[in-house]
Amino acid sequence: MAPELRPTARGKVRDLFDLGDLLLMVATDRISAFDVILDDPIPYKGEVLTKLSLFWFDSLADIVPNHLVSADPCDLPDEYMNYADELAGRMMLVRKADVFPVECIVRGYLAGSGWKEYQASGTVCGQQLPAGLTESAQLPEPIFTPSTKAEIGEHDENISFERMAELVGAQTAERLRELSIAVYTRASELARRHGIIIADTKFEFGLIDGEIALVDEVLTPDSSRFWPADSYEPGHGQPSFDKQFVRDWLESSGWDKTPPAPELPEDIIAVTAEKYIEAYEMITGEPFVPEGD
Repeated sequence: MAPELRPTARGKVRDLFDLGDLLLMVATDRISAFDVILDDPIPYKGEVLTKLSLFWFDSLADIVPNHLVSADPCDLPDEYMNYADELAGRMMLVRKADVFPVECIVRGYLAGSGWKEYQASGTVCGQQLPAGLTESAQLPEPIFTPSTKAEIGEHDENISFERMAELVGAQTAERLRELSIAVYTRASELARRHGIIIADTKFEFGLIDGEIALVDEVLTPDSSRFWPADSYEPGHGQPSFDKQFVRDWLESSGWDKTPPAPELPEDIIAVTAEKYIEAYEMITGEPFVPEGD
């Protein structure tokens, strides 16, 4: 973002600007892996995250409300109008929410850290699963595995449902689990019809005027594991449309996952950008047309 745009808060990917009653949320091209922000941006990534989130907010609105007010630069306050072209395609004006201090993760397939844990103990985040499952296998039903929300530079930690209930209250925890699985199920069915398997994903929720709402981003390549359905074959790792491609390269580099991260090669940056755009186009059925400068 331009140096004149000074965010009120800065996340791993998003910059937030406090507008009083609303927040201006801007998705940058930054990418993080293993809770470390990398130095190398991924071209168009912020626009893909924003446009895909907008698609899902609309598709899921009958299940759960969300915080979106507008993604039109014409609705920016006057003092931001000079940056309208730069913000186009990557901005959302959203209502403020009291965000719950947990990540709501839903897993439909056995992958990543879940697969590693299953190999060791037959469980995923402490939940017992049937014996004999292979890597990337579809689970009998989606499971809810919450985690903490770590500060930048720290790692999220898986927590039990009971611990989540202590943090947000038992009734709220039950409702968040119910909503998370409902949203994942709807999205998985839609994405599968468009050739993508959503192996797992994470949501954030908050209270707006006393009502639970979906906030932040939703079902993007940053927050989800996307696999091509036409080549899906359990028993091994799957190619992906998400930042797992970057994670895999970082792991093969010998990096110890503490800052600073190694510099990404140009071909890794280019292929990652292509994967993000391809995921958007497959899920939405629309061509990706960049807007911002």
